[in-house]
Amino acid sequence: MINPLKALMKLRAKLKNRLRKLSKFFSSSPHFPSFFLPTFANMTTIGEDAPHKATSILKVSGNLMHRFVVILVRTVMRFLFGTKGGAMPPIKDLNLLESATSLARKIRTGKVKSVDVVQSFIDRINEINPVLNCVVDRRFEDALRDAAAADKLIASGEYSQSELERIKPFLGVPITTKDCISVKGMLNTAGIVARRNTRAEEDSEAIQRMRDAGAIPLAITNTSECCMWWESYNNNHGKSCNPYDTNRTVGGSSGGEGCLLSSGGSPFGIGSDIGGSIRMPSFFNGIFGHKPSKFIVSLKGHYPIPKDHNLKSFLGVGPMSRYATDLLPMLKILAGENASKMRLDEPVDLTRVKIFYQTDDGGGHLVTPVDPDIKAAIQKVATHFQSTLKAKVQKVRFDKLRKSAPIWFANMKAKDAPGFDQEITGYTGKISPPVELVRWMLGRSNHTLIGIMTALFENFGVKYGDPKQKHLVQQKEKLFAEMQDLLGDDGVFIYPAHPTPAPYHYEPLVRALNFSYTGVINVLGLPATACPLGLGSEGLPIGLQVVSAVNQDRLSLAVACELERVFGGWVAPEIQA
Repeated sequence: MINPLKALMKLRAKLKNRLRKLSKFFSSSPHFPSFFLPTFANMTTIGEDAPHKATSILKVSGNLMHRFVVILVRTVMRFLFGTKGGAMPPIKDLNLLESATSLARKIRTGKVKSVDVVQSFIDRINEINPVLNCVVDRRFEDALRDAAAADKLIASGEYSQSELERIKPFLGVPITTKDCISVKGMLNTAGIVARRNTRAEEDSEAIQRMRDAGAIPLAITNTSECCMWWESYNNNHGKSCNPYDTNRTVGGSSGGEGCLLSSGGSPFGIGSDIGGSIRMPSFFNGIFGHKPSKFIVSLKGHYPIPKDHNLKSFLGVGPMSRYATDLLPMLKILAGENASKMRLDEPVDLTRVKIFYQTDDGGGHLVTPVDPDIKAAIQKVATHFQSTLKAKVQKVRFDKLRKSAPIWFANMKAKDAPGFDQEITGYTGKISPPVELVRWMLGRSNHTLIGIMTALFENFGVKYGDPKQKHLVQQKEKLFAEMQDLLGDDGVFIYPAHPTPAPYHYEPLVRALNFSYTGVINVLGLPATACPLGLGSEGLPIGLQVVSAVNQDRLSLAVACELERVFGGWVAPEIQA
């Protein structure tokens, strides 16, 4: 007589053996990178969640199916879009190639006029925006008047050059920001149709501080709807296109800003980041961007702002630029009285900085594997610090990073917080997601598909206060303690900013959880700097993020400057005939 239990166990063993063989086949293929945990030789595993826990058959099957869908969609996108699209106008004006810090120095020393610098960037925006659609509002005439006033102040001799450097370090330099950070008189829609004609009544605190430092607001850039997706597309302004390949996304929600900076349309800008909205656009567009430590830069004048105090700690307003050297002086201004907490003026000896690195998340559920080019780049960085600077370098494994997406979603839940079905209307009402989905299918919705789907699925996840949500909040707290303990006041963590280079437009819909590489850093409240490392095999930017402990921003910024020095930093978008 057959023993049912033995038969079931035998069938289970066969299924596990088949899945092992299947995963071995996928791991040997360049198109199906393995999602299983890598070899743990020569690395340190951190956290009590042991990496040897068996992955459930259901999750393995789901991951395999997800990989199939991702590759199918990529094949379709390649067929529809072709290899590369668009033609990027060449950068001919040398002013466009200067860092903001360099331009400020040349302006206050009289080597160039602010009026000429501002005009150079106006001309560049007019040249590239028909191709890239990254700028959604302009204040060109007012900016030229501000520039003339700056030139007049310099010519008056009222202040010496050293005094100007101290009190107005960016005098006469144009600056841009995204369509959710208020600039007086400019559009402030956050990509929401109900706010289509909304204009800011006053400057955000971040913009006001940059104005006080002499910077001149020039333009507003595109974002995603309600700033909650990693492609900059909305029904107010359409979609922005990547300067390296216009068929690819610029990221979100600071995507228009990243695109404009990369293409030479602005010397520096301000973005915001609650799940990677500075770092992903910086990565996709090959520039530098910094998400500051929690509660360092004021959120006043940002729309929307989370109503929950804990959620506010996840949102960071920070600097973006083609050049790493601009980030620290910008952050010092943006932080105001909080700058002293970060000790930004203290020099950093990189030979004494401990370098910890991890090349992937360890196999996050429904997360795309890390591109080989990105892994190789991280390894090169580790080798540089170990061989050239003789720094202490260690490969580690934070096992909890496998759960980055669930941890982010659970920690984004707050008691009595308004739902996305309200936020997406600009708090003018509340949508019914199923009804809105039908309206979208008929071409009659004011909202993007991803906005509707976000509202639709919001209530299908963990609920605030339920056991699973509490468990994931605890996991976040444990991960925070583990990272803080490891990094201390002299360590940085090098980690992918995103698993792949910029995908095709709309492709993020099937790669939705790839944001988890950046999102988990937000809920931890840690500072992180996105650093470009040249172009990958597809001709698109690749790079990484450098994470440090709370208020140790100067460490990640110093590492960013070293990476720029050694690996070249921003690479001008390829000129196509």
